[in-house]
Amino acid sequence: MERIYLDHAATSPMHPNVVDRMMTVMSHDFGNPSSIHAFGREARHVLDEARSSIAKSIGAGRNEIIFTSGGTEADNTAIIGVANAQENIGKHIITTEIEHHAVLHTCQFLEKSGFELTYLPVNEAGLISVADLKAALRDDTILVSVMFGNNEVGSIQPIAEIGQLLKGHPALFHTDAVQAYGVMPIDVHELGVDLLSVSAHKINGPKGIGFLYIREGLKLSPFLYGGEQERKRRAGTESVPAIAGFSEAVLIAQHELERKPAQYKRFKDVLLAVFDEADVQYEINGSIEQSLPHVLNVSFPGTNVESMLVNLDLSGVAVSSGSACTAGSIEPSHVLVAMFGKDSERTKNSIRFSFGLHNTEQEVRQAAEVTVKIINRLVGR
Repeated sequence: MERIYLDHAATSPMHPNVVDRMMTVMSHDFGNPSSIHAFGREARHVLDEARSSIAKSIGAGRNEIIFTSGGTEADNTAIIGVANAQENIGKHIITTEIEHHAVLHTCQFLEKSGFELTYLPVNEAGLISVADLKAALRDDTILVSVMFGNNEVGSIQPIAEIGQLLKGHPALFHTDAVQAYGVMPIDVHELGVDLLSVSAHKINGPKGIGFLYIREGLKLSPFLYGGEQERKRRAGTESVPAIAGFSEAVLIAQHELERKPAQYKRFKDVLLAVFDEADVQYEINGSIEQSLPHVLNVSFPGTNVESMLVNLDLSGVAVSSGSACTAGSIEPSHVLVAMFGKDSERTKNSIRFSFGLHNTEQEVRQAAEVTVKIINRLVGR
């Protein structure tokens, strides 16, 4: 049975060039980059080149990038780091109801530690109101954390507009760009962000590596304690092979930044055209216009998400019900609840399709046709 992978928002396969690069580094550059001898200097050179290349991809300086174990650690480091460093100024933080759990659970932890959180609502397109954010700002607000693009429905928040709003306010601005990075152009100065989180495994890089952009001069308490790696901001010996692989994935993603979105939009059109031709009843969760190019979340009335996922998997099609970090949970998606309410049927019948490396138009069409057959069987057509 041919298998079709349409769950790239959960994780993506490593690009062959990334694998080759990592194998080379693992074989030849095994030194500790903190060591002063030749082996250490060689590893340090790999690390420095990767840092410069990755910094350039977002318009940052090389000293503004610290490597982490992934998006979760980057989010935790940004939010807890700012909270601990700025709590003498204020203890109010603003975020949204649809953030990734790496942000939401971190904020909930800080609430238990005495911080006050404001969770901004979203409309049915999954978008916050900048007016709501402006109204929520206070003199003691120290941080605003708003994700760039949502991992479940793809909604793209007005990041540049938020950055402009915060220019006149002392609060720092963090964005989780894990899903947006690599499929959209990002310039931290144009956006006005102070901190930005990224993970490698979403862009065909290795798991277990990510980065946090920290604007130069920003005061941030370290999240880990130990050695003096990463300019004393992230202790622990750097994973040089993973960082080299990450850098290779970034170079590939930047090279394909114009081609990919157009291809993914075509995939969306093909998928929806098959549904239309088959007269399948469906509703799109979120906005097609203001959405990540590779993510499409669709509600199929009369179906059940668990049955859909099982049947699709048995038919060789891998998709998701939303965030991979809540896979297996019987709880409805917190994103869809925020968008439509906890009693909405959409929280029980929505599927996320997400595109990436190796996908073809023929595969997408085939997956759509399989989906139609399953829907018709489940609704008794």
